[in-house]
Amino acid sequence: MSGMKTSLVMLAAGAAAMIPLYAAQTPRLGSVRVAEGQLAGAPAADPAVTVFKGIPFAAPPVGDLRWRAPRPAAAWQGVRTADAFSANCVQNIVDVRKPWTHEFMAHGAVGEDCLYLNVWTAAARASERRPVLVFIHGGANTEGSGSVPVYDGTGLATKGLVVVTINYRLGPFGFLAHPELSQEAGYHASGNYGLLDQVAAVRWVKTNIAAFGGDPSRITVAGQSAGASGVRNLIISPLSKDLFHRAIAESGVSLSGFGAARTLADAEQDGVRFARAKTAASIAELRALPAQQIATPPVGGTPFRWGTVVDGYALVSSEADAFAAGRHNDVPVLTGTNRDESGASPQPTATAAAFQKQVEQRYGEKAPEVLKLYPAASDDEARAAANASARDIARVTTSVWAAARARTSKAKTFTYFWDHTLPGPDAAQYGAFHTSEVPYVMNALAQSDRPFTADDRKIADVMSSYWANFAAKGDPNGPGLPPWPSAGDKPDFTMNVGDTFAPIPLAGSAEKLALLRTVLQPRPRS
Repeated sequence: MSGMKTSLVMLAAGAAAMIPLYAAQTPRLGSVRVAEGQLAGAPAADPAVTVFKGIPFAAPPVGDLRWRAPRPAAAWQGVRTADAFSANCVQNIVDVRKPWTHEFMAHGAVGEDCLYLNVWTAAARASERRPVLVFIHGGANTEGSGSVPVYDGTGLATKGLVVVTINYRLGPFGFLAHPELSQEAGYHASGNYGLLDQVAAVRWVKTNIAAFGGDPSRITVAGQSAGASGVRNLIISPLSKDLFHRAIAESGVSLSGFGAARTLADAEQDGVRFARAKTAASIAELRALPAQQIATPPVGGTPFRWGTVVDGYALVSSEADAFAAGRHNDVPVLTGTNRDESGASPQPTATAAAFQKQVEQRYGEKAPEVLKLYPAASDDEARAAANASARDIARVTTSVWAAARARTSKAKTFTYFWDHTLPGPDAAQYGAFHTSEVPYVMNALAQSDRPFTADDRKIADVMSSYWANFAAKGDPNGPGLPPWPSAGDKPDFTMNVGDTFAPIPLAGSAEKLALLRTVLQPRPRS
């Protein structure tokens, strides 16, 4: 990192000059009126920012509303004090699971009454019309919360954004499909309740965010991991048309499900199996069970998958089909991946035999070509090949996704590759792991007790400035920042961010790029 110090100082100075700061301002927007009633916020960690916690955006999905589309939140009388986070949606809370330490995990109570959001704003007046960022948390659709410490919106709010974090139903509460549920729903489908919650939250934001000094015509939906998958779903969902204007998907672009998404019929059969495992003969009996009994995974049998399905309502096709037909929200997108995820590791353990078998299974008749470009004659060679191929594949996959969307899109896509190792006692083991970019893009290093240096703080300033610029105008570029070309401008490159800030090739050679673009190309189902 020593070679980066001078350039990072210059970058940080330029970023600070461009993004308006509000550290000297006393918060004056402590009370707002939304559609349901009056809210009183509280000072955030930076007193220039006001935070409103635990705002209901939908009715509690309890009792007969379990496994139904979200209903509007009830109005209240008087002033509602919004100074505490709501319960997390039902999940099994894990405090520390390395490398995801305390700051990356949900904490506190869980419950079904969880459809709440949180707003951070440094606006002094409702008329300011600041760009808005709505962040959707990750956690494999089974865990996480809008109150996770590294999602704290204070840092981005000081850079001029109004930041919103949301909860959505998880696991079987958010994604159970069942024939009986499809029959009772007015839209003749089931599952996707977590996605419907996300749509409802963004719709609430568009209706109410002006009260917080936000601009309802500049809403960015952003998310990481499962939250990035949620963003991808919002891009193609007919229910979210005109609700947002930019999209950020961090570690969320893969080709899994891109060309062949899961069907409602398949998910319904899993729902029947789930009900049987809970010894429930009907949906009424399932609704009568305590939440914890629903949340406890059944013992034995094939594990249940909790995720979205093509239900004909919230999602009407796979992404490949939606892009091919031009059925998507044509908004600017910023998306990318991290160095030490997607199968890559700072300390790879692959053997030659295992790597060769994996390549043969994954690429079939193309395997000899892949092994020629990523040779693995020995274990050491295999480990180097495993990392090189995983990182090339991740970057090329992102590019393939962007190119498929570009065929029916006018808006630009910006891609990145994050390579900075998060400091800590296990840094050498985990490197730039999955989720490690989040504290930097959220400008939330203060939420962690890791041994951050001046370089980390400069990187966070540059990364959060890129994110703030993108939310403001659909383009991360701005004065004082290294130029970031769009995927259309430099289709064979991506933007390296972290230890260096510059475009880099998608793959290690032109031959590798050509081959990977061939083998990774998804095929629409129709």
